[in-house]
Amino acid sequence: MFQLNLPPYEIKYGEKDGKRTIFDILRRKYVTLTPEEWVRQHFVHFMMEHKGYPKTLLANEVELKIGSKRLRCDSLLYTRELQPRMIVEYKAPTIQLQQKTFDQISAYNLLLHVDYLVISNGLQHYCCRMDYDNSSYTFLEDFPSYDSL
Repeated sequence: MFQLNLPPYEIKYGEKDGKRTIFDILRRKYVTLTPEEWVRQHFVHFMMEHKGYPKTLLANEVELKIGSKRLRCDSLLYTRELQPRMIVEYKAPTIQLQQKTFDQISAYNLLLHVDYLVISNGLQHYCCRMDYDNSSYTFLEDFPSYDSL
């Protein structure tokens, strides 16, 4: 797989139907190892092990419904009251982070109204804090620790 701009962690690999899998600590199962999944697993471990995010407040592949349309958030952070707090969207390392990535995560946020939006391709990471009172947002210089949210 790809070398990422994220700390390494102890990866658990498997195989199913001739395809390589990787263990998803949040879904508690092995999932097909794709470049995007590689980024997701590294970023989730980074959040938990290096930034102090509680495992119990994180979820992967969260389904959202808009009428009959179904969307899927890559990762969500919840508050202790189980309200969505942060949306994280991942792309493969070969995919450049562009405006359409922000448009995608912004569409999810129309439903969730979170405090933070994050996108990462494993090489670049962007985090912005929403300011609904002023209808604006601020890009943060570094990905925040859980205690600083």
